[in-house]
Amino acid sequence: MAHSVKVESKRQVPPGVVTRRRWWSGWPDWSGYAAAVWSLLYGSAGLYWALGGAGYPFAQVAKDRSSGSLLEPSPAAVVAPVIAAVGLIGAVAGVLMARQRGTTRGARRLLLVIGWTQAIAFTLVLGDYTMLALAIFAPLWLVFAFTGVPGQDGGIGSILFWHRNNLIILFVGGLLWTAATLAYQRRTRGLCVHCGRGGRAAAWTTAEAATRWGRKAVLVCVLSTIPYEVTRLAWYFGYPLGITDEFLKDMQDTTGMLEIGLGLAIASFLGSVLTHGLVHRWGEVWPRWVWFKAGKPVHLATAIIPASIVSVVLIPGGIMMIRGGNQPQGWGTNYPGMLWIVWGAALGAATFAYYLRRRGTCGYCHRG
Repeated sequence: MAHSVKVESKRQVPPGVVTRRRWWSGWPDWSGYAAAVWSLLYGSAGLYWALGGAGYPFAQVAKDRSSGSLLEPSPAAVVAPVIAAVGLIGAVAGVLMARQRGTTRGARRLLLVIGWTQAIAFTLVLGDYTMLALAIFAPLWLVFAFTGVPGQDGGIGSILFWHRNNLIILFVGGLLWTAATLAYQRRTRGLCVHCGRGGRAAAWTTAEAATRWGRKAVLVCVLSTIPYEVTRLAWYFGYPLGITDEFLKDMQDTTGMLEIGLGLAIASFLGSVLTHGLVHRWGEVWPRWVWFKAGKPVHLATAIIPASIVSVVLIPGGIMMIRGGNQPQGWGTNYPGMLWIVWGAALGAATFAYYLRRRGTCGYCHRG
């Protein structure tokens, strides 16, 4: 069966026709090895920290150099050996997945548990709002490099320090494990590794069904953003909604803080508006107000990639807000951010519904 699945995963083309494949189109083949290499490197770092090496990223540090990771603070003597062991297990599992080993039911289940556990932990659970900040502030990083960060004493290094950079490394590892595990799961089920087709399609995956539940997901997205937008707008205009007067005064006295809050509220609102494109025609064909693209079809990746990234990075930010619990400055600081989990999950569902409606025929297995 493994041979037939491997053949099926290759793009079928007429004889004599030469096709060009971009490197990322081969992700089902190399993602397992990439995840294994990542695990080996990070596990080696864990061994180094366990032996007393410097740079352990979950140690107790000054508040302005800490992260909001679930593992921080924790002792290196306890966590570092676990990192080393998980890295070793991941390196072996990644190679087995890539080489299509472990096709018996028990071995397959074990590899899937290892893969999905690491994918979820590294991508969604162990992080904080760092990846969300990177996505939202992407246009501002160049500005911060020259002007410094508002409210900080330094440049970008004052907010992107090692404890946070480590979370970026973990996030990348989580993405690699997601790709590797998904490819392995599809292969061992005899499905197309690129689109997942091949078995009996569930009723909820039809275009008609995806349209219905996709609209509900978009509605949840929009509603979940409102508390954050309203509180930040209120602060900007001088109303301490959900916070103390003292905290509002502190923000007013810190150059750029309220402006950043206003910018985030606007970005949140614009994001909720763009989410409607996942269920309306202007998300499939460029509307007239995008004059240089008007009338042309919207490429799937144009909508799916940014929406997927935002949906994933929202969830660890929301988990961090929940771990923060009640804050002395008032409910407005953390509670609206807790809804980022709902927002991220709903946006992920809406994006998947959009994909199901528009995916068309697979260029590799020719199903659809």
